[in-house]
Amino acid sequence: MLYIVLMLILLLPALSGLGAIFKNNFGGFNSETALQIIAGIFVTTIIWTVLAFFIPLNSTVELVTLLIGLCAFFYFKVYLQFWKFIDENSILFLSISLLIIFVGSYYPFILDHFGYYVPTIKWLSEVGLVQGISNLDLLLGQNSFWHIFQAGFSHLSDPFLRVNVLMLIVYLIYIIERNAWIHLLFFPILYLFIQSPSSDLPAIVLSLIILNEVFSSSKNAGFLFALSIFVFAIKPTMIWLPLFIFLYSLLILKINYKFLFAGTFVLFLFIFKNIWTFGFPIFPVQFIDLGLSWKPNLELLQNSSEMAIMKTYDMQYSYEQITQFSKLEYIKNWLFLDGLKSIIHLLFILSLVTISVFAFLKKSKLIWILFISILIKSILVLLFSAQYRFFFDVFFVIFFVFFYQVLSKKLILPIFVALSIFIIGFLSFPQLVRTYLPSFKLGSFMSGFSKTQLIKPSSFKLNKYKTHQIGNLKFNVVEGYFFSFDTPIPAISPQFIQEDLDSGIFPQLKGKTLKEGFIWREISKEEKEKIQIILKDYTP
Repeated sequence: MLYIVLMLILLLPALSGLGAIFKNNFGGFNSETALQIIAGIFVTTIIWTVLAFFIPLNSTVELVTLLIGLCAFFYFKVYLQFWKFIDENSILFLSISLLIIFVGSYYPFILDHFGYYVPTIKWLSEVGLVQGISNLDLLLGQNSFWHIFQAGFSHLSDPFLRVNVLMLIVYLIYIIERNAWIHLLFFPILYLFIQSPSSDLPAIVLSLIILNEVFSSSKNAGFLFALSIFVFAIKPTMIWLPLFIFLYSLLILKINYKFLFAGTFVLFLFIFKNIWTFGFPIFPVQFIDLGLSWKPNLELLQNSSEMAIMKTYDMQYSYEQITQFSKLEYIKNWLFLDGLKSIIHLLFILSLVTISVFAFLKKSKLIWILFISILIKSILVLLFSAQYRFFFDVFFVIFFVFFYQVLSKKLILPIFVALSIFIIGFLSFPQLVRTYLPSFKLGSFMSGFSKTQLIKPSSFKLNKYKTHQIGNLKFNVVEGYFFSFDTPIPAISPQFIQEDLDSGIFPQLKGKTLKEGFIWREISKEEKEKIQIILKDYTP
């Protein structure tokens, strides 16, 4: 906890100072503390994304950024805003912040933390954005903007990767500044995302802040649209948000197309980043084949597509079984899966129906625009991979629309406290979760409370690996685990080695250094035998 407090003391002023630079040069929003910090996050991430094409996001980049931010914090006298805010809201802000920090100090348990988040951040901080890195490990081709932001602060400020705690604190500041108390009810669910640098949390938080701005009749279309594209770049399944802001700006604010400029630049940067690392404009979709030499092997992409479809059905059916479903079975089997996901799917469909009825009864153009945007996103998700985590954000949006003018602060605060206590118990006693909620698979990866987390956030260490070489690529393979979360780069997880072997290929250096990127090539019979020996030595 102490380490997280120190991280917040360092990053909150620095980011607000960077936001002040942005505001004084471009404007676009009022001088509230939360929006200024968000502007700092936005501008830092965009600059770092450009830099990452050329250099690693190392400690030098971090120190320079911190110095500029802290100097701006004092130069623009942003500290006066901070002091005024804390002085007026000290008890509420500090007590909830302490709760957030405590929950954020638990062990990470989201599997993507080990298989995707940490490896991605290691590559960005040690090498930068690497051309064709998806040939080494398909998941590394994502490189979310959020992990670019986390990578830059992963040396001095936030070595335990708790940047989502920072994001939730910023959300709390926004709630208090705007008296938007309905948002506090989202915190207990968001607690489950703050032990890892999960892109879900910033995507949900920023989308709800943007939504609140719109429902408060904000006219800062340019800033909101750029921020909505930024959210899309963090998590592309949030495509409803830029659609919503685009339609809101044209149909309700009725302004010209100048508001698109900043957002268009962010979108171009996002697409170029994907082409650079993955070979296609949108990860992981094989859309617009540019014929690039570093695009992944088509067989591996097909395997990924099949796996996405199987995950749609919670791996309860094989790909062959799914392809044999009739149209009715395709829907019925998805709705009535065994376990918790069936309930989530049914609630999702019910939510879409409910908001359509609500829009009809309200006769509000704004709600109709929101419904159409969510519907388009939902159709796209259902067509590609209808995993519940891809439409989870819709529940937050619909709850906000229904209750943002209904629930009072007096009612919200006790509900918030009760739900927070429940979630802390949920995290502290994982054995109860495994016993009474067996369909919640992540429960088996929870580790409960540890006294040491009062000082340092709880984290795992393995650091067991072997080094091998195939062709011109010398690589490391983790031992005794599935994911290479703390294996020195370049690391390949055993499951990806197996997929390469099955496809008869293996990644190779494009040039002489890691920064020059990766391609794939077919392997010889001798190399196949060598890879089989590597996998034989692996004992999960």
